[in-house]
Amino acid sequence: MKKIEDISMSNRTQLASWQALEQSAAKMKQTHLKTLFAQDDTRFSQFSTQVPGVLFDYSKQLIDNDVFANLMSLAKECDIASWRDKMFSGEKINITEDRSVLHTALRNRAHTPLIVDGKNVTQAVDNELAKIKVFVEKVRSGKWLGYTGKAVKDVVSIGVGGSNLGPQMATEALKALADDTLNVHYVSNADGVQISSILKAIDPETTLFVISSKTFTTSETMTNAKTAVDWFLQTTKDESTIAKHFVAVSTNLEKTAAFGISDENVFTMWDWVGGRFSLWSAIGLPIALYLGYDAFEAILEGAFEIDEHFKSAPFEQNIPLIMALLSVWNTSFLGYTAQAILPYDQALHMLPAYLQQGEMESNGKHVNFAGETVPYTTVPIIWGMTGINGQHAFYQCLHQGNVIVPADFIASVKPQVNVDKHHDILLSNFFAQTEAMMSGVDAAQVTADLTAKGKSQAEIDELLNHKIHQGNRPTTSMLLDTVDAKTVGRLIALYEHKIFCQGIILEICSFDQWGVELGKGLASKIESELTDDSVKHAHDSSTNGLMAYYKQNRTQ
Repeated sequence: MKKIEDISMSNRTQLASWQALEQSAAKMKQTHLKTLFAQDDTRFSQFSTQVPGVLFDYSKQLIDNDVFANLMSLAKECDIASWRDKMFSGEKINITEDRSVLHTALRNRAHTPLIVDGKNVTQAVDNELAKIKVFVEKVRSGKWLGYTGKAVKDVVSIGVGGSNLGPQMATEALKALADDTLNVHYVSNADGVQISSILKAIDPETTLFVISSKTFTTSETMTNAKTAVDWFLQTTKDESTIAKHFVAVSTNLEKTAAFGISDENVFTMWDWVGGRFSLWSAIGLPIALYLGYDAFEAILEGAFEIDEHFKSAPFEQNIPLIMALLSVWNTSFLGYTAQAILPYDQALHMLPAYLQQGEMESNGKHVNFAGETVPYTTVPIIWGMTGINGQHAFYQCLHQGNVIVPADFIASVKPQVNVDKHHDILLSNFFAQTEAMMSGVDAAQVTADLTAKGKSQAEIDELLNHKIHQGNRPTTSMLLDTVDAKTVGRLIALYEHKIFCQGIILEICSFDQWGVELGKGLASKIESELTDDSVKHAHDSSTNGLMAYYKQNRTQ
């Protein structure tokens, strides 16, 4: 593992910019966004920027010119540019696992050589993409035949975490653009309800299963894979038929062969790709199968555009960096411990869940590079849902609750499907909500409104406090040209680089997930106890009581 002393670092709270931001935070907590807009009618042009296909407006964040300047200084003092170069060049910045972090190499559309540990990573990626393209075209054209000579109609993707959320989010985002060549289904939950419902709806003669697991040992994935193959063999009665209906995304050829999958039908991954950053790899095979290889390639191209922006844009216009700095400002300085993701586009309905994993699994840590506890909050709680539905669910709390939740509002200028005036109505809500969260409604406005409605002074006095909205809720607005394949690639890459920058600024190891591993290990031990009464492990009284109750009642 890379020695900690070899890594440039400092206690972030000792940085001059950090201390300046702490002072600014105390001042800004006494400042209202409405006042900032009233004092400066150029605020939108100052605090917004664009890349092709995306308008990024952060003028409704609780910052002023001094805060912005100090945030830029923080990025420089944290040496963001140097760390960015290390990531793109393949240095092993995943220090706890001694690995490179190279999801960007998966979408390097310039095809520039990149040598890591003596191997040309670019060539390896290009070779795998070529293999994916051939396979996808064979399946979609009907040339890939099942054991009875029929073409594939349904694809079932079995994976969990990053092997599931990324592909599923992307296919959901783009399903309005899909043709009728294939149906795609996703299985991730170990709960048998999910896979059983899918197996009821498909035909073994015309179904292709994609099993995605880097090690081919992930418990949830392999449980579902075994159920799928058992179901399949109930019909075929012949294990040799597995090779015509099961393919894998894995690095473990021994395990995939033992499962019955031919080596030529195994698509590889690399240890420098984390699961939550892997949809650009063969993990994205279901995307390509569903939408066609060209669409998958367009997703890569969109992400590559953002990679180039991230590498070359000045800090003051660098959207992923600004996103990260705003998150750090809101979370570590202003004390807002949650962030909402609010897409006003049905196509992006899975984006909050995807970003929840991306950010919280990456930066949900409490120690810095040196393993020392940090004295500040790191990642906010990421949550959300589609905007219109959220308005009739939790926006009440966002507007009038005694917590402040900064929010990312995301919408498209052109809808995927244009239905009468629907999109104008949708966007009117988008614009209204960010304005309302910024400005709120004060006592004078409430009084004037109730007076105009003929309410008596007594009635006004009774209602006044209930109807006041304090406003001053920070939001960022992202307007996409439209939600197409390239846009999906751009959007995901923006958030990926945001996560990277957050980690560097906060001195957090973003690319491991030891908390996930802890739960897996404990579950494995408990599983053996639930299936074999002779196995006993030490647990607390609550866990023992819960397990005993389950074992006593599961067959009754």
